[in-house]
This record gives sequence, structure tokens and C-alpha cells, in this order.
Amino acid sequence: MTDYELMTEQLKSLAEDEPYFIPVLSNASALIFENMEKLNWAGFYLMNKGSLLLGPFQGKTACIRIPLGKGVCGTAAGNDETLVVKDVHQFPGHIACDSASNSEIVVPIHNAGEVIGVLDLDSTEFDRFSDADKEGLEKFVKTLESVTQW
Repeated sequence: MTDYELMTEQLKSLAEDEPYFIPVLSNASALIFENMEKLNWAGFYLMNKGSLLLGPFQGKTACIRIPLGKGVCGTAAGNDETLVVKDVHQFPGHIACDSASNSEIVVPIHNAGEVIGVLDLDSTEFDRFSDADKEGLEKFVKTLESVTQW
């Protein structure tokens, strides 16, 4: 089981030296990828010109731009809600950036009350993400929002 409290404390420490969002998100994606089991992708998409643009990540190559309302990431950002998808192949409008991905969790990121991006995690396992993962990752993102200079 993932120790979200420890990961969050590590994130705070990493952001102390440099709070600029690019290195913080880079380290955050590595931190998640190293500490969570059964992931094949962990990273960020950031709002840019009305859609989500690929940001720092760990894993295989990824879709570069995702329209709001499309796929799990675009839907989570557009609706400003965390989405936990047990089987991405059953999700309407799913975008298959990596055909090996079977489940996904996406958490919106905010700055000044606006959605500025999402944290996106994929797994090759179906039903990989639990309620505990949702709660832990939402807290992780809240910390990310507060320690990062956007």
C-alpha cells in the first residue's frame, strides 16, 4: 500500500529549494512512479490554449494535446472532478495514448480557483485505483498546489 503521507512530505522537501512548477512536477511524477505499484504512466497535463498540453511525466510516450471534455483527462479537467476509471475501454470517448493502459485516475490541479491541469496515472491492470488512492492523490495534489510557483 502506498504511503501518501510520506510521499507528500517528500514533495514538500523537494519543492523547498525550487518551487517553479516544471522541476516540481518533474520530481512529483518520478516520486509517484517510484512509490506506487503497477503503474505504466504517471504525469501531468497542463492547460494551454484551451486544452491540456503534455507536461512532465514518467512512462512511455504520451498524447501531446487533449481537448477538454475528451478522454478521461479532458473530462476530469472540464468537469473539475477526480475520475477513477476501472476499465478505460468502457469510458466514452477514451483516448488510447497507450493501448496497454486498462485503468486510470485523474485529479484536477487548481491555481487561483481555476483548473490549470491534471495529474494522470495509468495502469495495465483493470480496477487498479482504490478509494484510498483517490483520497491520497487528492491530498498530494492539494500539497502540490500549495508548494508550487505557477
